[in-house]
Amino acid sequence: MSLKQHTKELKQLIDRLHLQFIESEGPVDKKDHAFFNKVKQETAPMFEINETWRDEAEVFVKERKASVHPNQVKSTHENIEMIILHSYYLDVDRKRFKELYQSVHYVLDMMLNDLSE
Repeated sequence: MSLKQHTKELKQLIDRLHLQFIESEGPVDKKDHAFFNKVKQETAPMFEINETWRDEAEVFVKERKASVHPNQVKSTHENIEMIILHSYYLDVDRKRFKELYQSVHYVLDMMLNDLSE
């Protein structure tokens, strides 16, 4: 897969996680081992996509082909990880989740714009 495809896939992923966060109710018991295993199993491919995207995006940005800075790639990668976890554990304020979501979308949109040129 190309960086462009991974970027689009991440956008779809965070959109799904955003809906999951909004539609879920209340915090989850963090000591529930079965839930932990479910989360671990479901999120493993998400983290993998995120890692692959970061590696490809860093190369693209270092070649000065993007208006995105290397620090933005790093922080976007970290923000996506937080979105993944917060969408399951619901342990963050809605406002903070929305800020993470919007920040990630902004950088991913910038990357897609640079990739289209």
